[in-house]
Amino acid sequence: MEQLSVVKNTYIQYIDQVIQNHKVSHAYLIEIDSYEEDLIYVESFIKMILCNVSYEELEHCENPILSLIDHQNYPDIQYIEPDGNTIKKSQLLDLQKEYSNQSLMGGKRIYIIHHAEKMNAASANTMLKFLEEPDEDIIAFLVTENRYHLLETILSRCQILSLKEENLSISVEDDLLELLKVVLFPKDFFLKYRYFIENVIVDKTDAILKFKKIEDIIICYLHQKNGMSSELESSFSLVIEKCSQEKILTVLSILEEELPKLEYNVNYKLWLDSLFSKIIIGG
Repeated sequence: MEQLSVVKNTYIQYIDQVIQNHKVSHAYLIEIDSYEEDLIYVESFIKMILCNVSYEELEHCENPILSLIDHQNYPDIQYIEPDGNTIKKSQLLDLQKEYSNQSLMGGKRIYIIHHAEKMNAASANTMLKFLEEPDEDIIAFLVTENRYHLLETILSRCQILSLKEENLSISVEDDLLELLKVVLFPKDFFLKYRYFIENVIVDKTDAILKFKKIEDIIICYLHQKNGMSSELESSFSLVIEKCSQEKILTVLSILEEELPKLEYNVNYKLWLDSLFSKIIIGG
């Protein structure tokens, strides 16, 4: 049997629970590392839903619809790919029109949007309306290599699953260490505001990169604490372990919620103020 990573094992355990508990959501956003390597896990989840089997049972399942899915011939699955460099509004309107008709197979209907981050403003708003009024027999799968490139309003209406392997080998950088300290102990941020703006977070792009690294560092620490394979420099660990588990999880949750907003927030300094205000209140 293939030796799977922690990330993939976690994903499989989750989708098994979804099937077992009959708790399939109306929309999933699945973040992947590579279409070539990870799309099979997205397709496995879809097969499990349509065949009502576990991940392990799927290997021995003889349901004839599996072959149709493999050849993209299953009539109740629609695939959307970018038209050129973008996914256009007209593609989603055609999808909505198609799904206003009855299911051809009498079961769940599924649509898969590959490279979902390539929706333009018009198509993203059309997608949002589709998600806001879900049909119980229609399931969306949005596949992306970077969830932070999608509208926060779309993310908030999807169950987010990740097949993205975190970089769990992080070296010490002085500015990251200082930023980590103020993220976990935010009262110092406003005292050092000018220093951070001039030296650590000089623009919006820098803010996105630095705070994503801070998120990775915290995840790496949690993996390490739970006995999972990861490497984290002791300087980071020494800072994080001064916090309670509850505070660490609260900060991580706030970062996961706020990072997508930074992509669409023109004034990153206002975003910083809001982020640290929430951390102070939440922590």
